[in-house]
Amino acid sequence: MKEVVRREYYLFSPWLRIFHWIMVVAICVLFATGLMITSPWSIHASEPTFSGMTLDNIRNIHFVAAYLFCAAFILRIYGFCTNPGDRLFPHVWKGYFYSNTVDVALHYMFLRSEHASYLRNPIARCSYAFLYVLVFIEILTGFGIYYMTDPSGIGGTLFGWVITVLGGEMMAHLVHHYVAWAIILFAIGHLYMVIRAEFMEGESEVSSMFSGSKILAHKPRDAGHLDGTLK
Repeated sequence: MKEVVRREYYLFSPWLRIFHWIMVVAICVLFATGLMITSPWSIHASEPTFSGMTLDNIRNIHFVAAYLFCAAFILRIYGFCTNPGDRLFPHVWKGYFYSNTVDVALHYMFLRSEHASYLRNPIARCSYAFLYVLVFIEILTGFGIYYMTDPSGIGGTLFGWVITVLGGEMMAHLVHHYVAWAIILFAIGHLYMVIRAEFMEGESEVSSMFSGSKILAHKPRDAGHLDGTLK
């Protein structure tokens, strides 16, 4: 019998976990209602007048989810400012970041049988930074379209320039639509990778987003970030 000693590394604050799951739910609702708005289809057997799922209601759900997502994202940024562990971006200015990234990339390309253990996978951190860019574009185009009902109002003044830069409202709709698909494709890949890391590599990726801790049988290469020994 082999005895395995596991260590617990507390990584994600309740603040990060709460708003992570709020954003997950909001993205699912936004994508589903966005598809219904883009291509309306019959989702009720009764006369639309008597149905709760009219297009107007679907649009309202979409807008509420959008505001909820934006609020959660802003609070996520606030959490990053108050909780050093709730990191937003990879440390690209650190030399070891690139060697760690190559280490993981070679494993993902099947050129190595395994990679070193990391509390924060460097490739995942880069993909999150790319996701934030997509989210930023989606927010700008979404509010740009939303406030075109009153271009001279405060919202139209703040976001109307997005429509101008993109060359018209139709182009803003297209960008908003395709970026939404890019976010969903990212989410699918992200789900696959965290499940793979959880069950094939023992990295506690899924469970840590509920408990906040990673319980590992090996010492991660970047564990020094938690106690300040690795800057």
